[in-house]
Amino acid sequence: MKKSFGISILVLAAAGGVIWVYGPQIRSQLAPNAAGTTTAAPRQGSEQAPIPVDIRPVIIGAVRQQIEAIGSLRSDESVVLRPEITGRISEILFEEGQPVKRGTPLLRLDAAIARAQVNQARASIILSRANFSRARELHERGAGTQRTLDEALAKLSNDEAVLALAQATLDKSSIQAPFDGIIGLRQVSVGDYVNPGQAIANIESVEQLKVDFRIPEVHAQVIAVGQAIRVRLDAIPGAIFEGSVYAIDPAIDPNGRAAILRARLPNTDKKLRPGMFARVTLIVEERPNAVLIPETALMPMGRDVFAFRVIQGKAVQTRLHIGLRRGGEVEVLEGLTPGDQIVAEGAQKLRDGQFVRESKLAGS
Repeated sequence: MKKSFGISILVLAAAGGVIWVYGPQIRSQLAPNAAGTTTAAPRQGSEQAPIPVDIRPVIIGAVRQQIEAIGSLRSDESVVLRPEITGRISEILFEEGQPVKRGTPLLRLDAAIARAQVNQARASIILSRANFSRARELHERGAGTQRTLDEALAKLSNDEAVLALAQATLDKSSIQAPFDGIIGLRQVSVGDYVNPGQAIANIESVEQLKVDFRIPEVHAQVIAVGQAIRVRLDAIPGAIFEGSVYAIDPAIDPNGRAAILRARLPNTDKKLRPGMFARVTLIVEERPNAVLIPETALMPMGRDVFAFRVIQGKAVQTRLHIGLRRGGEVEVLEGLTPGDQIVAEGAQKLRDGQFVRESKLAGS
């Protein structure tokens, strides 16, 4: 009897200890209702106690896929003026660094010998024409042979060729501008004796410039003629120049494993100069009306990506097809539409169908 009484005391003591330790938690699960009775408190995530999260609307914005590269500016047209014949410079008709028009004479060589050769050829051809005319007349009357006529014709043709050669030599004693441009610094003076191919001066067409740049071969499938570029120059800080690709080399450079592209830039104000170092941004694709959400809203699961839409206070798990990314945001190609509300932060603690509410911290 005493033993049973002792055991009962121990059981009651243990029960009292449980109530003392877990009493606050038990009381927190019981809440007095309007009638004064107690009911179980709502669990977090239920309709009565939604989970606080950061809720934001889906927005519309521009996304752009781009590739960075470096390149160099080149003249639209560029040549070094060189004589085609030997001669002594008699006149220099241009001022260094000045614009010139196509066809304008720039330099003349002493042409005295060439003119004499032209005059000699003209005199010879006069006689050849007379001899041919006489031989043809005799041949028509039967008084001349066919051989005499053929020889007269051959002499006339030879003299015409000699005259054409002498005239071409005379013409090449004057050098003209091949296109509109700006003449560079000359490397010769009046009185210099020049040989064929010797450099005289460069001429550059700079109304628009070319930009040559390289793109790694891994991007070869996404580059195309007509794509826009934006160019920044170290020589002109803060300025951005826009152009477009007009040619792509069909061969990949085996040394750098890169595709070589060429674009054009307008240069009406002549700020840009050939040879400048260029930082090029190639715009591969641009979509101005993309559906965007924060990257923090994404929940990767295997090969799929999900986000929670908020519909009537519930978090609804939605599979997404995403596209390009830009500074903390991602493009959604499928799964969301403008105006949808999504859980931007806190999605990791949610399950599909749980009730949510806007966090005061997120909304503040």
